[in-house]
Amino acid sequence: MFKNKVLFISGGTGSFGNAIVRRFLKTDIQEIRIFSRDELKQDNMRKLYDSKKLKFYIGDVRDVNSIDDAMNGADFVFHAAALKQVPSCEFYPMQAVKTNVIGTENILNSAIKFGVQKVIALSTDKAVYPINAMGISKAMMERVTVAKARTETSTMIACTRYGNVMASRGSVIPLFINQMRKGNPITITDSEMTRFMMSLDQAVDLVLFAFKNGESGDIFVQKAPAATINLLAKTLQKIFGKTDHEVKIIGTRHGEKLYETLLTKEEMVKAVDLGDYYRIPADNRDLNYNKFFEDGEEVITQADEYHSHNTYRLNEKELADILLELNEIQDDIKELKANE
Repeated sequence: MFKNKVLFISGGTGSFGNAIVRRFLKTDIQEIRIFSRDELKQDNMRKLYDSKKLKFYIGDVRDVNSIDDAMNGADFVFHAAALKQVPSCEFYPMQAVKTNVIGTENILNSAIKFGVQKVIALSTDKAVYPINAMGISKAMMERVTVAKARTETSTMIACTRYGNVMASRGSVIPLFINQMRKGNPITITDSEMTRFMMSLDQAVDLVLFAFKNGESGDIFVQKAPAATINLLAKTLQKIFGKTDHEVKIIGTRHGEKLYETLLTKEEMVKAVDLGDYYRIPADNRDLNYNKFFEDGEEVITQADEYHSHNTYRLNEKELADILLELNEIQDDIKELKANE
């Protein structure tokens, strides 16, 4: 599918963009366009991969002209650019709107303008029943994506939604490891808090599955196991030989949930079970308001949402096996041994 094709990745210097590059440079893809604001990260990628297949574009999803310059000639788009940090979005919600909502519309409009065949936009579990500005902006991003897909016939537009990616930048795993390395207490908000456990490679697999199987307006979710934050901390302590390291309970932070949800009750009713994935087809109702206000659905009342409290719960050995497969964990272990 990607032979001699041009792939555009917004936010391409992030964890997801690097994972895509590592996988796709081995293929016969013609070109990968990395679109982002950070010239330092682009320079680091340029030196790291040293590949003529990589083309770098400085720009911002808020700036239509910069998008158009990079989009012209692209066949496919993976839209990963976003403001993702809950605290920063909470203090600057309009910045989240400008990047996550308006930026997404800019990407979609440019892709349609230049005849891109397929666009896959990346979303998050925080978009489901959102309680913070980041989640609300990503929920709106999904709505913008689905709304655009309803009226667009030439470009296939779909979305993926996944939970926390283990060991990605800004996630809790590198935080815990860094705290152990510095001798600071491991800070846990709530020991019973659960999170989906998903690797970066699985996130890439989900996007590629959506790319291969999606229809316009679809949202794809990968089924994933979960673990408590307390178990995650204990497992990391054992992996790094720090079983006596201090753990401090600091309480739930502003904008944080006890568990994360990947599908709402309403979505579970119409979700298509594809084995390892759920496909949520687009709601293609029009503005006939009888369908919204007069016709109810009893089955929604009886449905269960899909969240990190009711998915499969990992035990310590299973979690350790998953963690030890991560390149980031292996690199940290090597660094720790080298410094001993």
